[in-house]
Amino acid sequence: MTGHLTGRYDMIFAMKTKTRTISATEFKAKCLKIFDELDGDGIVVEKRGKPVAKVIPIRPNNSEWIGSMKGQIKIHGDIMSTGIKWDAES
Repeated sequence: MTGHLTGRYDMIFAMKTKTRTISATEFKAKCLKIFDELDGDGIVVEKRGKPVAKVIPIRPNNSEWIGSMKGQIKIHGDIMSTGIKWDAES
């Protein structure tokens, strides 16, 4: 988008996503505190009212999910079969 519609689009986009925005100057002054309080949606950094960057947290290591359902799932039947008999030679 170009011209006067860009600002309106940015405002609508920010309203729909409810993403927090901050000026580059304020981000520079408060970046360590912002990192400590950063939520999953992140924060958009603006320069002269235009978004220039989005800071989002790094996703945590998902290794704690591995094996977390052990003993919670029951398997019925052969999970390696489709249940349809077929002849590979035909």
